[in-house]
Amino acid sequence: MTWYTSAIATIVLWGIADAFYKKGSAYQVRCSHLRIVAMVGLAMGLQAVFELSKMGWEYDLVNLVKYLPVSGMYILSMTIGYIGLRYLDVSICSPVGNTSGAVAGLLAFLVLGKTMNGWQLLAVSMITVGLVAIGFIQRRLAEEEHKQQKAVIERKYKMGALALAFPIMYAVIDALGTFLDDVYLTKMMSPEEALISYELTFLFCALFTLVYLIGFKKIRLTFSGEKDRIWAAVFETAGQYFYVFALDTNSVVVAPMIACYSVVSVILGRMFLKERLSQAQYVFIALVMLGVFILGFFE
Repeated sequence: MTWYTSAIATIVLWGIADAFYKKGSAYQVRCSHLRIVAMVGLAMGLQAVFELSKMGWEYDLVNLVKYLPVSGMYILSMTIGYIGLRYLDVSICSPVGNTSGAVAGLLAFLVLGKTMNGWQLLAVSMITVGLVAIGFIQRRLAEEEHKQQKAVIERKYKMGALALAFPIMYAVIDALGTFLDDVYLTKMMSPEEALISYELTFLFCALFTLVYLIGFKKIRLTFSGEKDRIWAAVFETAGQYFYVFALDTNSVVVAPMIACYSVVSVILGRMFLKERLSQAQYVFIALVMLGVFILGFFE
């Protein structure tokens, strides 16, 4: 499997996960963001056990501590992203948040000295411009829609511009995490070790979260009640498996490319969650998809 096919698999799986995240992030659901953290952590814990069995249980627990800065940034950024989904459409959160891929690619270029050819530069530029434009247009559409619903006084509409801070914070923290991940994969550990370290850390976070939700918040968790969040966790974990192998190449190209999974999120949000899309957004979606095609064609 090449870095390109791994990246495509990540894009599709994480795009589907985003749609389920949004379905499981209804404002009325108590602590929906923490419930997602719990489900994702449990799913990743199962994946970690599977990977450990494949490796014959030969894993140095020191890696868990060494990789903690990366795991911490990823888990923090994802939790912030889940909070944002309580107040914003996935077609806003995902494109804005995933500008982190462009930032991570830029850091890999400036700090780590990784390079790209002319076609790759063109494709990455197209993807970055497309993602930023999709998020900007969707934000404007959301503001227009909210103005038309002045009679609605739900708190999520009162959040206003403050809600946009969540995907922006996600973008910054996730970009730093991706950059650090690239450093670790280049110099310190294998993709398998990084994957297991991240997933075990997420599992520990999930266990602490479950104690908090059940013991302190007195929230009753059931399989049927957590269905959307469980599906999100499954697709997130599957995407993470392919992500580390894709990133363990030329991250200056891979990080911006994988960030375009938000295009899948936007399309699914339109199809199944009935979120609005403008003609201009369709144009920029086509631009992003063309950029992905160019990366694959000139691989």
